[in-house]
Amino acid sequence: MTTLQDCRALDAQDPLRELRQLFALPEGVIYLDGNSLGVLPRATPQRVAEVVQREWGEGLIRSWNTAGWFELPQRVGDKIAGLIGARPGEVVATDSTSVNLFKVLSAAILIAREDHPARTCVLSERSNFPTDLYIAQALCRQHGLTLRLVEPEEIAGALTPEVAVLMLTHVNYRTGAMHDMAAVTAAAHAAGVLTVWDLAHSAGAVPVDLHGADADFSVGCGYKYLNGGPGAPAFVWVHPRHADRFWQPLAGWWGHAAPFEFTPDYRPAPGIARYLCGTQPIMSLAALDCGLDTLLAAAPLGGMAALRSKSLALADLFIRLVEERCAGHGLGLATPRDPARRGSQACLTREPGAGVDGAGSGAYAIVQTLIARGVIGDFRAGDGGRHKDILRFGFTPLYIGFEDMWHAVEHLRQVLETGEWRQPEFNQQQAVT
Repeated sequence: MTTLQDCRALDAQDPLRELRQLFALPEGVIYLDGNSLGVLPRATPQRVAEVVQREWGEGLIRSWNTAGWFELPQRVGDKIAGLIGARPGEVVATDSTSVNLFKVLSAAILIAREDHPARTCVLSERSNFPTDLYIAQALCRQHGLTLRLVEPEEIAGALTPEVAVLMLTHVNYRTGAMHDMAAVTAAAHAAGVLTVWDLAHSAGAVPVDLHGADADFSVGCGYKYLNGGPGAPAFVWVHPRHADRFWQPLAGWWGHAAPFEFTPDYRPAPGIARYLCGTQPIMSLAALDCGLDTLLAAAPLGGMAALRSKSLALADLFIRLVEERCAGHGLGLATPRDPARRGSQACLTREPGAGVDGAGSGAYAIVQTLIARGVIGDFRAGDGGRHKDILRFGFTPLYIGFEDMWHAVEHLRQVLETGEWRQPEFNQQQAVT
C-alpha cells in the first residue's frame, strides 16, 4: 500500500517543486481542474495593472507602437510555438478556439476540394469536443459536405476516398485518451486527407511536435495548461505549405498585409498573420504572456519532457491510490493506463444505479462534495450508452504535488464511505459542471 510518507518522499525528490511558488494558489485547495482553467500566475495581476495604468492610462494610443501592442499576437505566438513543435513566426495568439477552428477548417476544406473536387466528407471522432463538431457541422452545411463521426478505433478504416479533412482533438477532453498524432497524420496523408488538430488539452501538458508529425493545421486555447486566465486568447498554426494558399474566411483588417493603409480592398498578409482578424485584446494577451512564462520557467529544469514525466507520475499515483483506497464503490477508469496513450488527466467512471435516486451514477454529486471540501475537479455527463458519467481530474505539474494526490484521494474515500455526497445540496445541478 502506498503511504503518505511515500508521497512526501516523491515531493522531496521533485525538481519542479519550486515552480509552485509562481502561482497564487488559495490556501486549503487542491486544484485538479487545470485542464479546464489554469491557476493565476503571481505575475499576472501586476502585469495587467501595468498595461491598464501605464500603457493604456499614460501611453494611450501611442502604446500600439511604444509598448509593442501591435506585435503582441506574434510575440505570444512565438512562445506557444516552442511548446507545440512549430517555428518562430508560424503561430499567432488570437480570438477563441472556436473562431480559429472556423478559420482553419474553412481553409482546409477549400484546399482539399481544390486538390480533390470529388471529396465530400469531413471526418471526426464522435466524442470530440462539442464546439469542434458544431463548427464542422456549420461549415459542412455551408460547403455542401457531410460530417461523418466515428469511434477512435474506427478512424483508420474511415479514411475513404470521400474524406477531405480529418479533424481531431489530440487529447480527448472526456477521457484523456491521446492520439498518436504522427501515425494518424501519416495515415490521413496516405489517403489524401488533410488534418486539423485541436491542441486544447495538449499544449503545455504533453510534448507536441507539429512539424515532426507533418500536421496541416492546428488550434488550441490559452486558458487551460497555458494559464492565461478565463477566456484567454487561443492560438492558430498553419503549416507553411498551406498558409498562403487561401484567404481565411474572416478577412478582417488585422489580417491585412498593411492594415494602416486603409485600402478598400482586402490584401491578405503573408503567412500566419492573415489568420488574425479584428483588433487584438491586449490586456488578455498580456495575461496569457504571463501564463506562458510559467511554462518557460521549467526550461532549465528539463522543460516539457520534465513536465510530462511528472504529469504521468502524478496520474499513476492518483490511479493507484484510488484503486487501493476506494475499492468497492463502483469506480472505474476511463483514462488509458498506457502512458503513451493519455494526456495529463485521470478520469473516473461510476456505475449507473448508484445515485441518490437509484438511477444515476452519483458522479456529479461526488464531484460537488469534493469541491466543497477544497478538492476541485469537474464532472462530464455520459450519454446513457457507451460513454459513462466522468469524474475528471487534471494534473498540472507546475503547481500540483504528490502529497496533493494522497489528500485528494483521502477526501474521495471519505466522501464515498460516509455517503456525504447524497446530501441534497450536492445534487442540485449548477449551470457549469
